Amino acid sequence: MAMTQARKTGPHENEEEDLFPTLRRAGARINYEVGERICSQDDLCAGVHYIEEGLVKLSTVSRSGRGAVLGFLWKGDFFGEACLTGRARHQISVVALSPTSVIFIKTRSMMRLVERDPAVAGHLVKHLLERNRRIEEDLLDHIFNTSERRLARTLLWLSQHGKRRKTPSILDKINQDTLADIVGTTRPRVNYFMNKFRRMGLIQYEGPGVVVHPALQEFLQSETSDAG
Repeated sequence: MAMTQARKTGPHENEEEDLFPTLRRAGARINYEVGERICSQDDLCAGVHYIEEGLVKLSTVSRSGRGAVLGFLWKGDFFGEACLTGRARHQISVVALSPTSVIFIKTRSMMRLVERDPAVAGHLVKHLLERNRRIEEDLLDHIFNTSERRLARTLLWLSQHGKRRKTPSILDKINQDTLADIVGTTRPRVNYFMNKFRRMGLIQYEGPGVVVHPALQEFLQSETSDAG
């Protein structure tokens, strides 16, 4: 259904949009179609990517051939920033999940921006802190929680993140195999828990995607209380 009411622009969104002219002058804007690869694991790490619009998936493959989904990034996120520390090659692959516009800034240009532009430096630091917090939460989640709880947390995070950032919903763009990779379990287990959540009224299927109800948060909190 089309939105007929103009939405308000939040302060963080204004900050992101204010960066666009600065980053465009320093780099080049590149558009990607759905499914197009933006960079591949082991490609030369020549600069930083900034997502102007769209949605991307990060993944990696071990030397033994085992693949893993590392996460998703939206409008306003950076990736490839490891080149600023001297890393020569990408350790991840990045694929567009929706029509995506990326500003690519070469390493030296980005380093100059960080040194001279407080707004760019501040946004980059904020991005890195948020990513580190997410990595820490994921690590603790895998150590202490069951796959059912990890799936519930993943569904909540993906649904809430999109709403906060005014970005496309990711839950109509990923399948249960991808959810299994994120949670660290098998697809049959994900399917079992998704059906359980649906029967309990915590989620519902709508077209190709999943709608997460607030009751899933309550379920997660009740499970935490029971565990305590």
